[in-house]
Amino acid sequence: MSDIPQHHIVYGTCKDYVTGETITDTDDERIRQGLARLLVEGKGFAKDELEMRRTIETLFAQQFVTSKIDIIIHCNGKRFMVLRYGPGSLVTRERSAIAAARVFDEEYRIPFAIVTNGEDAEIMDTLSGEVIGTGLEAIPSREDALKMFEHAQFALFADDKKRERELRILNAFDVELCCVGSPCALPKAPEGRG
Repeated sequence: MSDIPQHHIVYGTCKDYVTGETITDTDDERIRQGLARLLVEGKGFAKDELEMRRTIETLFAQQFVTSKIDIIIHCNGKRFMVLRYGPGSLVTRERSAIAAARVFDEEYRIPFAIVTNGEDAEIMDTLSGEVIGTGLEAIPSREDALKMFEHAQFALFADDKKRERELRILNAFDVELCCVGSPCALPKAPEGRG
């Protein structure tokens, strides 16, 4: 049985472009697969430089949330950029994408984050939080990423209070609300409501 909330249209299954895994086929997943294809065929990244469907789990105020990172892009063997997809406005997704990049890797802050709705994109510096590029064409190619890597800062995000703040931001921004206005039931999570 699928763990996709029932308000998503499910077409069956498809094969993940990067991993070859069989995954649930939805409109959103088709866009994610197109973004992965863009990174490989259009931007020159190797498939093994992409991590697909990573998550960060948070629990604050009895609200359990699984935040998704659609793609993590590697450069020179390090996590370099996170890419988060979602339909609609990009501005509303900026802060949570930065938070995800700051806390995902316990050894360092991932230096760049991309938010995209599949038609537009923003590229952000996760140290300053500033938007440094707009549009799908601004997503760095592998060659550009290698140049950016030379100046990228992979500082440890070690302050426990700051780390908790970023996790709280993910928890607040990424809670999924169903059509009826309450949180979606989370499979096998006693904290979920539904």
